Amino acid sequence: MTGSVRLSRRPLSMASAARALAGPDLGGVVVFAGRVRRDRRGPARVRAIDYEVHPGPALEVMRRLDRDARRRYGAEEVVLWHRVGRVPAGEIAVIVGVAAGHRAPAFAAARYLIDVLKRTVPIWKTERARSGRRPRGRRHPPTGRSSG
Repeated sequence: MTGSVRLSRRPLSMASAARALAGPDLGGVVVFAGRVRRDRRGPARVRAIDYEVHPGPALEVMRRLDRDARRRYGAEEVVLWHRVGRVPAGEIAVIVGVAAGHRAPAFAAARYLIDVLKRTVPIWKTERARSGRRPRGRRHPPTGRSSG
């Protein structure tokens, strides 16, 4: 059993993710990539997203997700990679990959991983647009105040 959990300031590669999921006994391989898209919100067009992270807690949650996908879905190999720092529009921000004995558990595990990663891993993003910067999505840097 191996797993690949990574935070990277460098571009992510779909080909590298597929190679990490290789195995002659694994018939179902799913690789999902999420790219920064050039959304239009109001008059501005997104040109990049800045991702901020506390590496220790983020990697801990990502490793737990890896273990959960193996236990729940029978995933044999898992890739969870996320970019940090500035990611320009059009570039890959996250790759989730799963290899399993068959396609159904591979698809189910990949869907589970990307959905739960986006909800639980402490990575915050800020849009960069021509008009400046503004927060996007649910994940924002902690303010030191309780939100409860």
